[in-house]
Amino acid sequence: MSSKLDQLTGWLKERKITEVECLISDLTGIARGKISPTNKFLDEKGMRLPESVLLQTVTGDYVEDDIYYELLDPADIDMFCRPDPDAVFLVPWAIEPTAQVIHDTYDKMGNPIEISPRNILKRVLKMYADKGWQPIVAPEMEFYLTKRCEDPDLPFQPPIGRSGRQETGRQSFSIDAANEFDPLFEDMYDWCEAQGLDLDTLIHEEGTAQMEINFRHGEALHLADQILVFKRTMREAALKHNVAATFMAKPMTGEPGSAMHLHQSVVDETGRNIFSNSDGTMSQLFLHHVGGLQKYIPELLPLFAPNVNSFRRFLPDTSAPVNVEWGEENRTVGLRVPDSDPQNRRVENRLPGADANPYLAIAASLLCGYIGMIEELPPSQPVKGRGYERRNLRLPLTLEAALERMESCRQLEKYLSPKFITGYVAVKRAEQENYHRVISSWEREFLMLSV
Repeated sequence: MSSKLDQLTGWLKERKITEVECLISDLTGIARGKISPTNKFLDEKGMRLPESVLLQTVTGDYVEDDIYYELLDPADIDMFCRPDPDAVFLVPWAIEPTAQVIHDTYDKMGNPIEISPRNILKRVLKMYADKGWQPIVAPEMEFYLTKRCEDPDLPFQPPIGRSGRQETGRQSFSIDAANEFDPLFEDMYDWCEAQGLDLDTLIHEEGTAQMEINFRHGEALHLADQILVFKRTMREAALKHNVAATFMAKPMTGEPGSAMHLHQSVVDETGRNIFSNSDGTMSQLFLHHVGGLQKYIPELLPLFAPNVNSFRRFLPDTSAPVNVEWGEENRTVGLRVPDSDPQNRRVENRLPGADANPYLAIAASLLCGYIGMIEELPPSQPVKGRGYERRNLRLPLTLEAALERMESCRQLEKYLSPKFITGYVAVKRAEQENYHRVISSWEREFLMLSV
């Protein structure tokens, strides 16, 4: 590790970095941490943050006291955050030369903090490594561009492009519609290249001003780091061009939701894809992997759909799958198996929302498949044709129901820390309670003078 830290020191000095953003991800996927002068960062080689940062909600509130004190020291002690030399990125939009460094979290005895999202993903990856396996993932990130708006009570509107007009109608895969925002995407690509992000293609998705960025396949932890950085980068590029980028799962009424599709496969120590037999057919491990996804995604759904808004993606006629059926070359089911050669055989989990914490969504998706392989779980019969209306393998349709299911699934405690499950469910329940305290425009419009 010391040699890697030396490489990090050299990297910062070579680029004349004057400030370092020291980051961790909280449970909601928000980057939290400190901004440090480079000299201080190099002297301390880490930072301290209150443990309570990991139990903050998206609104900045905390969980109820009884859960808080069950999971954390009542004295609100610090955790120790150490930089990962393999998770260092420039901040190209900063005025001064600045870097962002993702940190791992530990207690004072050097043990990984159990409720840290990055540590959860590392825990799952170790399970694979202990079997001689390495997961390979390729995320696809959907998002919307919108007009900037200061009033949260007003609906989002599509932004004005180079033509001076707002986009109207569905423009799936339209090159010209994507080119409306060329200056923005040129900055985004330049900044991502400067940060070493493994972007592949840009696509105009189905929704109005909805886009998708595909990442090249690679190692799971590195890609989770990249998604955290990419979201910050995309928002900054949008702000520079006086529009907004949102990764909400369902930001606009009547428009499709935004997903974080996850392609995943597994290779052995020789690099061979264990999802294929030597004759090129589907292996039993692949079928068990799919079986695990089918059985456990509904139990871990809050990690894929973490917010009240997430479940609006799963309403009827929203273009999103609402079950864990599987099928080959079938986009109407939750688990799609793309047509590919045997070495590239993979399954695409189409259920995570763009609003999901990347560490937790990738960890959960890989964990479901891992359990399936370990417990030799059989999949259902693959679906041919339209799968939206299939009801046998439906998902919980509200956050309340999903949290109850996750909390009551005792099998998960064998693989995930009970502390993490308790903490995550508590954070999401606190957010849900906060949401229920807000009166919506729908209630004012339809109930004010009618009931």
